Amino acid sequence: MSALASLSNLRVKLFADGANKAGMLKHYANPYIKGFTTNPSLMRKASVTNYEAFAREIIELIPDRHISLEVFSDDWGEMYEQARKIGSWGKNVYVKIPVTNTKGESSVPLLRELSPSGIKLNVTAIFTPRQVREVSRALAQAAPCCISVFAGRIADTGRDPIPVMKEALETMSPYPHQEVIWASPRELLNIIQADEIGCHIITVTSDILDKLKGIGKDLDEFSLDTVKMFRGDAESAGFSI
Repeated sequence: MSALASLSNLRVKLFADGANKAGMLKHYANPYIKGFTTNPSLMRKASVTNYEAFAREIIELIPDRHISLEVFSDDWGEMYEQARKIGSWGKNVYVKIPVTNTKGESSVPLLRELSPSGIKLNVTAIFTPRQVREVSRALAQAAPCCISVFAGRIADTGRDPIPVMKEALETMSPYPHQEVIWASPRELLNIIQADEIGCHIITVTSDILDKLKGIGKDLDEFSLDTVKMFRGDAESAGFSI
């Protein structure tokens, strides 16, 4: 694993993942954050009650960076209409479409239908190379788009996600308008891994973004800091033997 001297050496684009307005604006002030992704689950966690009002406000406040907003219907016709509507809210908006509905039916027919519309798409919840191949082909003639492979959740099953991510990059290489997103990272190391394999984008939650200052930190210094932390906590707790 190569060492990075600083955050500025990263080539992978960092997207902040979340739906907290204050947090999103904080990250917007950081020039290293190139875009934002959210989803209905994150919005619910952030206590968003009016989807459209929240989305439109964020687009107004962040008009010049990628913002991914997800459809939430399980009906293909309604999903199509939601995609058209969401896509009209801003030039920087990417509409997130799940790779299947809750019945496990592929969204590829919908992607083919949306492909000539000019709507920027972000196909999400992808886990397998087969899904990548099918989606990439469906979006061969689409507007700029993203394919989100959930590397972190793949790793949660005990599988190494890196071969899947590399295969996704190879599959999509004939289509320069398509970008691979390393989704659901679990630790700061995933940013370095995504960067080293040439992944275009990685979505990162605030807890991991807070660790960015540790990139390239001297390990001897880090060791000493850790020892000091243990000592300080023991003193604060008033431990004795």
